[in-house]
Amino acid sequence: MVLFQQHRYSGLIRPISFIADLACINILAVFYFLKEAPALNFVLLISLGWTITALISQFYEVYRFSFITRVFNLLVRQLLFFTLLVFAYSGLYTNLDLAPISIIQYIGLTSLFISFSKYAMFFLLKRYRGNYKLNNRNTVIIGANKQGVLLENFFKSTPHLGFQNKKTFCVKNSSKLDLESIFSYILNNKIDEIYCSISELDNRDLLAIVNFADNNLKVVKFIPDSTQVLSKKLKHDFYGVIPVLTFRMIPLNDPFSLLLKRVFDIIFSLIIIIFILSWLTPILAVIIRLESKGPVFFTQLRNGYNYKSFKCFKFRSMVINPAADIIQVTRNDNRITKVGKFLRKTSIDEIPQFFNVFLGDMSVVGPRPHMLSHTEIYAKSINKFMVRHFVKPGITGLAQVSGFRGEVETEKDIIGRVKHDIFYIENWSFFLDTKIIVQTIFNFLKGEEKAY
Repeated sequence: MVLFQQHRYSGLIRPISFIADLACINILAVFYFLKEAPALNFVLLISLGWTITALISQFYEVYRFSFITRVFNLLVRQLLFFTLLVFAYSGLYTNLDLAPISIIQYIGLTSLFISFSKYAMFFLLKRYRGNYKLNNRNTVIIGANKQGVLLENFFKSTPHLGFQNKKTFCVKNSSKLDLESIFSYILNNKIDEIYCSISELDNRDLLAIVNFADNNLKVVKFIPDSTQVLSKKLKHDFYGVIPVLTFRMIPLNDPFSLLLKRVFDIIFSLIIIIFILSWLTPILAVIIRLESKGPVFFTQLRNGYNYKSFKCFKFRSMVINPAADIIQVTRNDNRITKVGKFLRKTSIDEIPQFFNVFLGDMSVVGPRPHMLSHTEIYAKSINKFMVRHFVKPGITGLAQVSGFRGEVETEKDIIGRVKHDIFYIENWSFFLDTKIIVQTIFNFLKGEEKAY
């Protein structure tokens, strides 16, 4: 009933979206499947399968504050489930002799319609809230500290999300918090959501606010201070009846996300190996050997996932030297060969790492791996450096496309790199990987100052 309170109809959005998707799935099936397949059998199995997988993938769990990246991720996940469902059905009923082209057309057209409706609903609701000031949530913020003011400004700057903050209560300098007057204001002004600053309220006040919200059908949310552990992304589990919070959530711990990333890595690396390295390697092998003696490939031990070391492949760009595994390349380094200078400037020397990706030691996107000696140094001096090893290292990464590639000239460089790597680890999405790859290609074409 809370969904429908105060004449709002948000509670109808998900059922309508669900019914529309099922209608699309079954209406299109009339043209592609139901001439050969028993109609009731197909409708029941596919509709049931869609419902179960949608619940598992939380396909309809999109909120007014959700990012477009979440919509994209949900679509990719659910449509992959749907594809598997349809192929499983056609494999189960081989006697129906369903044409492969019909299956592909059906999946493609259904995916197109559902994607269009999902995005249309997402953007139309934002426009509806922003332009017509409908479907809004009235809010109050209890605590006018830095985080509270930032939230208030966020509500003001994003009218399309439909939050209307009616008042921010300053409670820091109050000798005794007058909760009764705050509660009266909330009731008299039909407030829907209460945001509380944890750092400015004691446990007794917080408990009183929670009890008031429960008894008056109000939603209460908490704003942690940016320096507190509670400001991190936490997972809430129960061990029996004991609540336990997990400090760091890593999206790639999810088996589906991990599988999606691995499948992409294999396909992408195979394309590079077959269509680029197959002809580029013999050419570069001749050029590299003509200029200096030594192997075509340079291999170096680097730390990867879970701190395990692996051999990282590169085209050799320097003369053979004993300091290669100790001293990082610097600007105008006299160890770099003429062809090596070109390879490093264009990042072509990194392409053999797609063998590492195919073998599973690396990913296309992830934190860049460091040589063993540098990892040992940074692990002791840079806070949270080791967090980078919770995922596979990558050929490119968020830090690299954000200006933190190449030589570490100052401590600021490595701190910035670690900061971006941790953000990537905690906020991974397939969309983010795609964005980083596109930005890497753009930087390659543009040329980078620190590519030496």
